[in-house]
Amino acid sequence: MNTRQLNELSNRFKQEYSTTFVDRWDELINWERRHANEGGFFERVLTEVGAKTVLDIACGTGFHTITLSMAGFDVTGADGSANMVTKSKQNAERIGLDNVNFVEAEWTNLRKAFPSEKFDAIVCLGNAFTHLFDESDRITALKEIYSVLNEDGVAIIDQRNYDSILDKGFSSKHRYYYTGENVEVTPEYVTDEAVKFLYKYEDGSVHHLTLCPIRQDYLTGLLESTGFTSVTRYGDFESDYEFYEPDFIVQVAKK
Repeated sequence: MNTRQLNELSNRFKQEYSTTFVDRWDELINWERRHANEGGFFERVLTEVGAKTVLDIACGTGFHTITLSMAGFDVTGADGSANMVTKSKQNAERIGLDNVNFVEAEWTNLRKAFPSEKFDAIVCLGNAFTHLFDESDRITALKEIYSVLNEDGVAIIDQRNYDSILDKGFSSKHRYYYTGENVEVTPEYVTDEAVKFLYKYEDGSVHHLTLCPIRQDYLTGLLESTGFTSVTRYGDFESDYEFYEPDFIVQVAKK
């Protein structure tokens, strides 16, 4: 895949996250069911490492920014999609949180967005890191994450279990992340370079997201080469898991 094609794929998400799709994203997530199924996982991890300040760099519609704020963490939400930032602010206002800060910021340029701030933890959740198709962008993003973390800080990144999708075919428990009951999610095509997901709602409306199928070991290696001292992996929030079994993988990297 040449540089032009990589750039087109990397920038496609801004078009794919249309205002219409963003307005319906929370139907896909179902906040109450997702929060219940996570079982306080992220709150526990952040508490165990003593984190107080958190940067959510792919905040989407604000689910984790808001739920972590409500759990007592000082959270800033950031997203590269202006539509997502607008929706996040609307969700925070709807819930009555007026002290949460949301900014439009690219994860490959965090030092520019936060020139004088550092955080105890940075989270990049909801399979967001796999929007990056160019390895140089992934390396840059991880270096930016590392640079705006406090010493002994942690980065938490999740992704679909692309090893399972690429090697075994797509399947989903439909339990942990996308828990909405009126949306069907299936891949339209799967290659080693890209997976295009189809999101079909009960009323017939259709949306797409094109993502890079990053493997578990690959991301662990990138985190370690960035300088993180240890990386712990979880499959569907469990530390003991069979490699292909979970729907989602969470990696916790300590600086």
